[in-house]
Amino acid sequence: MRIIPPSELILNEDGSIFHLHLKPEYLADKVILVGDPERVSTVATYFEDKECEVSNREFRSITGTYRGKRLTVVSHGIGTDNIDIVLTELDALANIDFSTRTVKPQLRQLTFVRIGTSGGLQPFVPVGTYVAAEKSIGFDGVLYFYADSETVRDKAFESEVIRQLQWKPTGITPYVVDADVALTNQIAANDMVRGVTIAANGFYGPQGREVRLPLADPDLNKKIEAFGYNGKQITNYEMESSSLAGLSALMGHRALTVCCIIAGRIDHRINTAYKGSMTELIETVLNRI
Repeated sequence: MRIIPPSELILNEDGSIFHLHLKPEYLADKVILVGDPERVSTVATYFEDKECEVSNREFRSITGTYRGKRLTVVSHGIGTDNIDIVLTELDALANIDFSTRTVKPQLRQLTFVRIGTSGGLQPFVPVGTYVAAEKSIGFDGVLYFYADSETVRDKAFESEVIRQLQWKPTGITPYVVDADVALTNQIAANDMVRGVTIAANGFYGPQGREVRLPLADPDLNKKIEAFGYNGKQITNYEMESSSLAGLSALMGHRALTVCCIIAGRIDHRINTAYKGSMTELIETVLNRI
């Protein structure tokens, strides 16, 4: 049995995991993920009680109870690279014996629902729409660093993405991963758009925003908007769903990203006062998770 060396699985002096500063006993089976550390407090205001609250850098965690459900809410910051940190450490809390540094014989499956904000790419997802990322297209490459990624990827969909977008960026190949089907049905129900979400590896150029630097492919967003395959269109941009879905699938967990559309990339509308819409989405997820 492999013993994971201290340099691979880093623990703090108090026995907590390196970045999150959480201890195994404080992790619930159901985890809500948010980008903004302040949003952790918003979610936790609904808890009847709190077991723990810890913070380190952009990572803030609170575990408590909501209507009899034990939940952990964790902030992950921005980007798929942070998801790699958060997912790996949450999985380690559940499935690694810290005393022996070995993998536990029985998998403890976790449920992850990420609540975020997003930019809409189609007329049918205007500002204020809730989109569940049924499929995620990763522009990031994180999943390729792990063995057997092809077992959780939709390679036919990937080929169509590359073909229809006439993919130009060199050294990066988009990948496509499905969210957990049962979890999608549970959370999205009949009142959320089930979309195809791009997880971009940046906010500006990778999402087609031109500020001062010119873009390698100025027409990329037009091709994204025109994309169609098996009755599906690309609905929105965000920055984390692909690595969340992909790593969770490889680890044996369930995961889904749901977003509130706060920017319309077609009509150029933006809603910076979106907190009310996010509150309703948080309440929906809390009730359905």
